[in-house]
Amino acid sequence: MRLPLLQALRPGRPADIWYKHAVSVVVATAPPNLLLVALGRLDLAVYTMAGSLCALYAHNRPYAARARTLVWLIAGMVAGVAVALTAASLTSSGVVLVAVGAVLAAAQKVLCDATRVGPPGNVILTFVSSAALFVPQTLGQVPGHLALALAAGAFAWLVGMAPGLLRPHGPERRAVVQALRQVARYAGTSGADADARAGADAAGADAAGAVQNAWQTLLMTGRHSTSRRPLGRLLVRAEAALAAPAPGDAETLRSWADRLHGLGRVPDTFGPPLDAGDEDELLGVEVERAVSAPSLRQRLVPLRAVALRTLLGCALAGWASLALGVGRPYWALVTAAALFQINLTLTWSRGVQRVVGNLAGVALFVALAPVAHLNRWTLVLTCLALNFGAEALISRNYWLGSVCVTPMALLVTEYAHWQSTPELVLDRTVDTLVGALVGLVAAVVVTDRRAVDRVAEALRRAEAARHRADTLVAGASGASAAPAALAVARRDLAAALVTLRGTTQAASGEWWLRALPVEAVTREERAGHRTLAATVRHPAPGSAEAVTRPSHRPGTTTEDATS
Repeated sequence: MRLPLLQALRPGRPADIWYKHAVSVVVATAPPNLLLVALGRLDLAVYTMAGSLCALYAHNRPYAARARTLVWLIAGMVAGVAVALTAASLTSSGVVLVAVGAVLAAAQKVLCDATRVGPPGNVILTFVSSAALFVPQTLGQVPGHLALALAAGAFAWLVGMAPGLLRPHGPERRAVVQALRQVARYAGTSGADADARAGADAAGADAAGAVQNAWQTLLMTGRHSTSRRPLGRLLVRAEAALAAPAPGDAETLRSWADRLHGLGRVPDTFGPPLDAGDEDELLGVEVERAVSAPSLRQRLVPLRAVALRTLLGCALAGWASLALGVGRPYWALVTAAALFQINLTLTWSRGVQRVVGNLAGVALFVALAPVAHLNRWTLVLTCLALNFGAEALISRNYWLGSVCVTPMALLVTEYAHWQSTPELVLDRTVDTLVGALVGLVAAVVVTDRRAVDRVAEALRRAEAARHRADTLVAGASGASAAPAALAVARRDLAAALVTLRGTTQAASGEWWLRALPVEAVTREERAGHRTLAATVRHPAPGSAEAVTRPSHRPGTTTEDATS
């Protein structure tokens, strides 16, 4: 197991839609905060921000699913704040409040990971609820403060849903575009020599994951969505190119992705249309079942070690901060909560990123403080600018985003009243170092001993899925092998291979484990991909070759083919 240092700090490419996160959070946060400045009650912004920050979430989900996700997020955010404010009103014991914060952090971590809510994950929820624990409070004030959070959350919901008025199919289109481009990248390596194809396996795994994600995103839209059929046809053809790349596939897929990326309507199709009956089966409920996500309970079980790490690490970090006399122990708690990833290697990388980003952010705070302290208006405007900067940078590398998040968090503590800059700098520096150190120790002490068992289970499922697909391919000359059956078997196998690779990568980042069955995993992946290719080379009777092979005429559409 390697613990990289410089590699953890290397910037990457920005996310395709980083600006959507940045603009949404600024639009959702600015009106409540500026209104509170005008009313002279900026001290209440700590409650409105709980709802406003929900605008950061669910930008990758279709709008019907986004609406539900945001409702649950806002409810979860308000519930966490309610627990925190109630605890703050009932006790002033820092030890008890840190314990409550650690329990909330662990619950928020496992629920966000299990529901795959996406970035920024549990960190925002934990930051808000932990800060609320140390805001002076009476029990009678709690309902009014929760009402402010709910009102701001409702506005954030509107902000998150507003882009759907102009581009109702944007999220699923982006997912399909990403899948097409990833498959095109993989298909472009199919004719390369051995040295040039060194990264072909990784490219194939990335492409398979992108296709799987695109199916899951598309099927969130519901069977009556007007985008589901034309985008589903593209994914059917992308699967064919992924399973058995042919000359010209890469160029064709890139052309389709370029044409799909934009504000125009979703094209009816690219290339010759599928047979109507086969298309209904290929995009129907059987396929939806094949790519559906596991139940919430199944996703919670592997997260037991992460939950224990979060609970132990956050509690010990907060208590250590209290013991050192730091006045804001929730910063250490949140630092620890932000570290914990699916394995120790990723946790280490996040720890390096967090420390470097926070220390650089403290220096930026010192530089910005004179401007922010001019008046309440400049304070809020500085925080809004930092909010935008954080979202612009964080997808390139977590530490870059932390450079903006840290001074913003420091300035937010001054919404109620001005504070000493040297004191804030010292407290944040100490809490960062304490939280990171204690969090890493907790990650080392709490080992995930079931990781190898999950790899073995994923290996068994991949083998079973491959055997089912092999059986269908062997009978492809008979009438029983319907296109839908082959499609379901292919996607079931593809999903099993994606899960196998992800589970193996997660386990390989742990320590103190039994030996991983690396050779067996490699053999099964190769055999699985051969079977995937076979499902393409042996279509069922009556199914058009267009179902499994892209048409190498980038400009061809349904209208072109039938005119």
